[in-house]
Amino acid sequence: MTEGNPHDPVGNVMKRLTSVKHKIAIMSGKGGVGKSTVAANLAAVLVEQGHKVGLLDVDINGPNIPKMLGIEDEKLGQTEEGILPVVARGGIKVMSMAFLLESKDSPVIWRGPLKMQAIKQFLGDTDWGELDYLIIDLPPGTGDEALSIAQLIPKPCMALIVTTPQDVALLDSRKAVNFAKTLNMDSISILENMSGFSCPHCGKDIELFKTGGGERAAKEMGVSFLGSLPIDPAIVESGDQGEPFAAGSGPAKDAFTNIIRNIESKMEE
Repeated sequence: MTEGNPHDPVGNVMKRLTSVKHKIAIMSGKGGVGKSTVAANLAAVLVEQGHKVGLLDVDINGPNIPKMLGIEDEKLGQTEEGILPVVARGGIKVMSMAFLLESKDSPVIWRGPLKMQAIKQFLGDTDWGELDYLIIDLPPGTGDEALSIAQLIPKPCMALIVTTPQDVALLDSRKAVNFAKTLNMDSISILENMSGFSCPHCGKDIELFKTGGGERAAKEMGVSFLGSLPIDPAIVESGDQGEPFAAGSGPAKDAFTNIIRNIESKMEE
């Protein structure tokens, strides 16, 4: 990776992001709630609608975005203007630690300061160009990576918190909401993933992980509720195949399209 201006990494970030209209940080209180799936599909739908989109994978230890977009074997480029992100389907500009690893199985064994330095370089040294949206996929929790993004990204920046409906997940998600409030993030919203399942044989709706918990938490905490995504095997298959489910059709795509409308409405505010 390049050095940029080592004496002013924050200035590098501000300069790079002056051409980015909207920033959305995808967060979660715990792992396994589908945060990266939401980030990848959000980028795919926005590009499908004609927007210029960048997707920054800040999960240093577990970068999954390249796999979900079918670009895990690609490598970054370099010009005098900076690092060239990998371009995925539809023109999504992607930056991820996965592109810098020797192999897919290589672990990243870094302490906090190294992660923070990498994030500054991802933001400040990458030639993002003009973007309508920069989607930032954060690791779970409220640690170094989330803190770095909240402090580095110029406002406004929306915090989109992904949760599942059960109480254990909601407990951690409420902490993520309070984290975003403490750091004065401009817009905070909750999205409920894995909300109900429709039996393919009888058509009956089954509440595998309950439903409605995300909406209740949003009301109690005074933040926006964006909508719910059902459990759908097609979502799992599409992620493994590197084809975002939201680029296809079906109930999950319809639900996600409604969520996109709510996000755009919030960003306009």
